[in-house]
Amino acid sequence: MVNSFHSLLSTIALALLVPSVLAVPAHRAKCSKGRTASNDACCVWFDVLDDIQENLFDGGECGEEVHESLRLTFHDAIGFSPALTRQGKFGGGGADGSIMLFSDIETNFAANNGVDDIVEQQKPIAIKHQVSFGDFIQFAGAVGSSNCAGGPRIQFLAGRSNVTKPSPDHLVPEPFDSVTSILARMGDAGFKPDEVVALLASHSVAAQDTIDPKLAGHPFDSTPSDFDSQFFVETLLKGTLIPGDSLHKGQVKSPLPGEFRLQSDELLARDSRTSCEWQSFISNPNSMVPKFERAMAKMATLGQNPKKLIDCSEVIPVPRGRVKQPTLPAGKTIKDIEASCRKAPFPRLPTDKGTFTSILPVPSS
Repeated sequence: MVNSFHSLLSTIALALLVPSVLAVPAHRAKCSKGRTASNDACCVWFDVLDDIQENLFDGGECGEEVHESLRLTFHDAIGFSPALTRQGKFGGGGADGSIMLFSDIETNFAANNGVDDIVEQQKPIAIKHQVSFGDFIQFAGAVGSSNCAGGPRIQFLAGRSNVTKPSPDHLVPEPFDSVTSILARMGDAGFKPDEVVALLASHSVAAQDTIDPKLAGHPFDSTPSDFDSQFFVETLLKGTLIPGDSLHKGQVKSPLPGEFRLQSDELLARDSRTSCEWQSFISNPNSMVPKFERAMAKMATLGQNPKKLIDCSEVIPVPRGRVKQPTLPAGKTIKDIEASCRKAPFPRLPTDKGTFTSILPVPSS
């Protein structure tokens, strides 16, 4: 009986010790400036963060370099085609940094027109910190996005190799492509139509530079520093004016002075395969960022094995502010909206105060 009592006490004591053992904090790697990380390999990214926020993103702003860095994540990653691989051809390495490693080749592709500037800005920083180009491109896009008000906090996985080959040409969709062509190209890379719409949330903080160079910096919506669903509203407004001297290939009429509209955006907003998802970001704007984060996490690992990469998402800053609720621009009414989703009515939106909305181009540094 005594032995049984002692055994019982020992069992209870052991049980009480278990929570204490489980509560021991996991090892944290010591990084620069007193920061810590869950993995030693993540420490270098704190140093890269400091560098690009100060010297690439003008102290952490959501400006031209952010827009271009976000664009570069897509242009590097979408160079990935399982269809070409099945034909016995090289289908591209996806998010592998080839657009930077072989910049003399890939920046000369017609669809990559204009990305050479941001490649040349980023490349020396990646070399300075001795990180792979594939990792750096995705990291810069994630950090830059977090600088925008209401922006996403995109997953960042590190560990991509610089061992790759130039991407094949003609894998980046063009603004003058048909919806069918765009969805087919994106489908080949593994994206469903709804995910294509989610990725276009990036256009809420984007501007054009090359379709009409005279209008360089003209944004796609009226709030180019806010990651919000205003882009999805304004793309559904009737196009009534030409912001420049004439329409260029891949451009259609704009609804607001100073705003630039891509042909592909207008078509995707009105196509039956994508229009309801497009409208969902207007009726439920809080769904936009989570869906964009998931689509970008998928984009950033095209051609990669995520299980072999290291999660360093903790280095990505927490975005400031909340998602701005969509409105009708001043001077516009619901009659100006070309609602295209037959499954749900267009939501009621407040109208901005004033007589009309005019948009200034995004300044370049």
